Amino acid sequence: MVSLDDPERNAEFAASLGAEIPVISDPDGSVGKAYGVVALGGFYSKRWTFYIDRSGVIRAIDKNVSPDTAGADMIRTLDELGFPKR
Repeated sequence: MVSLDDPERNAEFAASLGAEIPVISDPDGSVGKAYGVVALGGFYSKRWTFYIDRSGVIRAIDKNVSPDTAGADMIRTLDELGFPKR
């Protein structure tokens, strides 16, 4: 996950959820801008999921992310794209 928040705020957020996925801070918005997800003058980023393979190729983009189903949706899409399972 990439967030426009600073590292300290992201660490607090991840800890509050017991999250075990990395949260990457992008406080200047450069990564978000490169991927076209910065919205409303740089105040927040759109909830898009990019599926990037080991070669760095974007295989799919989900622009209709629903927080309620995001986990299941990601698993289904990774399987459909043929990403290897651990």
